[in-house]
Amino acid sequence: MAWLVCGRWTKWIVLALWVVVLGIAGPLAGKLTGVEKNDNSAWLPGSAEATKVSDLQKRFQPDDIAPAVIVYERAGGITPADTAKATQDAAAMRQVDGVSGEVVGPVPAKDGQALQTIVPIKVDADGWDKLVDVVDALKATTGTSAAGMTIQFAGPAANAADSAEAFEGIDGTLLYTTLAIVAIILLITYRSPVLWLLPIISAGVALTTAQAVIYLLAKHAGLVVNAQSAGILTVLVFGAGTDYALLLVARYREELRRHEDRHEAMALALHRAGPAIIASAATVAVGMSCLTLAEVNSTRGLGPVAAIGVVVGLLAMITLLPAMLVICGRWLFWPVRPKAGSAEPTANGVYARLGRRIARRPRAVWVGTAAALGVMSLGLFVLKADGLSQADQFVSKPSSVVGEEALGRHFPAGQGQPIVVIGKAAAASEIRAAVAATPGISEAGEPVIKGDLALIEGLLTAAPDSDEATATVHRVRAAVHPVGDAQVGGMTAMISDINDANSHDNRLIIPLVLFVVLMILGLLLRSIVAPLVLIATVVLSFGAALGISALTFRYAFGFAGEDTSFPLFVFVFLVALGIDYNIFLMTRVREEAQQHGTRRGALIGLAATGGVITSAGLVLAGTFAALGSLPLVAFAEIGFAVAFGVLLDTLVVRSVLVTALNLDLGRWMWWPGKLMKVRDTPTPTEPERDLETVS
Repeated sequence: MAWLVCGRWTKWIVLALWVVVLGIAGPLAGKLTGVEKNDNSAWLPGSAEATKVSDLQKRFQPDDIAPAVIVYERAGGITPADTAKATQDAAAMRQVDGVSGEVVGPVPAKDGQALQTIVPIKVDADGWDKLVDVVDALKATTGTSAAGMTIQFAGPAANAADSAEAFEGIDGTLLYTTLAIVAIILLITYRSPVLWLLPIISAGVALTTAQAVIYLLAKHAGLVVNAQSAGILTVLVFGAGTDYALLLVARYREELRRHEDRHEAMALALHRAGPAIIASAATVAVGMSCLTLAEVNSTRGLGPVAAIGVVVGLLAMITLLPAMLVICGRWLFWPVRPKAGSAEPTANGVYARLGRRIARRPRAVWVGTAAALGVMSLGLFVLKADGLSQADQFVSKPSSVVGEEALGRHFPAGQGQPIVVIGKAAAASEIRAAVAATPGISEAGEPVIKGDLALIEGLLTAAPDSDEATATVHRVRAAVHPVGDAQVGGMTAMISDINDANSHDNRLIIPLVLFVVLMILGLLLRSIVAPLVLIATVVLSFGAALGISALTFRYAFGFAGEDTSFPLFVFVFLVALGIDYNIFLMTRVREEAQQHGTRRGALIGLAATGGVITSAGLVLAGTFAALGSLPLVAFAEIGFAVAFGVLLDTLVVRSVLVTALNLDLGRWMWWPGKLMKVRDTPTPTEPERDLETVS
């Protein structure tokens, strides 16, 4: 099969096929943003109580409504002129396109220092992106101040508009940031002014193709895609795809030093590196596919999105990239062109020397390294992955948060975002009484009857996104469930249900991914001990990365906490992608051990793959660090934790810990496989006993 990709004339067919694919995929990929679903209800599982209430609400109000709350504030007290201004604004806002229903207000605060007007905005087929235009139109109507009186916007519509603006241009920002990072690292790695372009071109083609496939699935098969999964797709395709490219190019360069014919060299490189690359991509794809069992729609949708991205990236890197490399020839490596018969530089490189040092006292090295990682894991005690409030979701404070603070100073904190209770019309009065009697509810509205159903709104005393409000929702549910089959929804209930679903997903998917990866490693390495050891190192690395990240978030960045999905996302990315480096290293160790024994094979494998694994880790860490360029705390936290974890994995866990364990366990690492029978040769620990066998 390798010859089909890099044959003397078949390489041109491969290139032509990818050009055709790109021509078809390009227009479709540009439509992906149009099918994204970014509202809270789209993230909820269908079984969630808040989802059922949201569906029932449409009987009472056919249009989806997101209220905007305009707060007029004057520290010295509202004047008659201020009231007249607010009244005039309310009349004008009724005429704004997108406003649907009755504009309520201006309503004076009890302290006399503020007014509020509630404007219902219709959320049409364009979703929350349309809210930006409507909110901007309302702001143009009111202005931001009037003769010393400040005017702020709060409520779901204002918050959604700020979120939409934060996500605006996310694809372009991530793409260009990721491209810059990958280009710089590849330039440093290859030290060639041209070679770095081919992996980037291949990754770009893969990303476009993956986006086109995902668009078709979202449009016609109901796949849930949001800005989060679309952003992670960009990072994942460039990061993982470039990793595969680095491994292939490194092996191709080795073969070019052994063979005059570049076509033969590429065929052998694909034959020897291909299984490791395919196994790595399959592991990542299967691990990501485990997310399809999640309750949260956005997490469930991320699974196939990520898996498609990895599979398409793999196809590009083992077909398009090899074809372009053999078409261009050896000059791509200029100024350090690999000539047939030249020495392999990794034989006496940094990782060859590191391996010899570890070989002197491997047990002390792995015990000390594991202990250090364990100490780093102690930071888990400050991890607070119980959700982010509206005010804490942004890196900087947006205008809607400023508006919520102004609203909270003068009005009940839950104003504009009540809880919604729907039950049987025959029990409407009992349901209302139960809601009104619940601690945390300041007021229960009159029932609205539609057929056999009744809708009652309850005003919260606490901020809708606070822990107190969530506790109130739980109390209301306990109070009304026995009365008229009532169910509780609204914004606070949605947040609570999403957090509960995320907690469920953490408990289900994390062990499942570990089990799946363990099985794949067992099949690939044909051993029981090696997969268990490698999984243990991955879990230890994950704990250390999460611990340091939690400490950094709290004491360096000043973040209030982490999203409930944070541990799951970081775990899946670190384990699925970290296993890549285990596979790259251990498949080479296994290959060399068959000829030189397990301990010497461990040193040769480290020397041969250490540099490329480090480069791959730098690329992957850099691409995930690009998430930090976005103004959202959840993205910044995932980006930092994964980037730090990948660096820790490549520089410490794979290079030091796993190598020390390989050397200490020797042939027992491969029990009960055939390598158990291979006799070990002495491991070189002195400079004069170099690893000449690498070449």
